[in-house]
Amino acid sequence: MKNEVTVRLADWYKDNAALRHIRELVFIAEQAVPPELEWDSDDSDAVHFLAHENEYPIGTARLSPDGHIGRVSVLKDWRGLKVGDALMLAVIAEAERRGLSEQKLSAQLHATAFYERLGFTVVSDEFLEAGIPHVDMLRRSLKL
Repeated sequence: MKNEVTVRLADWYKDNAALRHIRELVFIAEQAVPPELEWDSDDSDAVHFLAHENEYPIGTARLSPDGHIGRVSVLKDWRGLKVGDALMLAVIAEAERRGLSEQKLSAQLHATAFYERLGFTVVSDEFLEAGIPHVDMLRRSLKL
């Protein structure tokens, strides 16, 4: 059976267990982000995305109404397998479908090359967020 990664829109309430599980493992357990910084009121207003391999949830991301992309996370065993690319392409496509001609994100410094491949450019100096070096990045859609 071929392993296939798919990305779908998720519902913050119906898919909450899967979304929280991935983010807890990646951000809180692996990266030591304090839980009070991980969970915020933006989750209820955001469009959420879930990446699955077959039926197993392996990645997530969210898109805020203002075009800010955040909480991009892929479980450790699936990194390097283009799951992040699939997630981000789905988020960008949804942002464009909603008429958001600019997409913004705060990238962990080590991930800037990943986002640059997807058309984002660094637009800030380095700063710390939850004790982790970040930069702000911006992508402008070409086809709107």
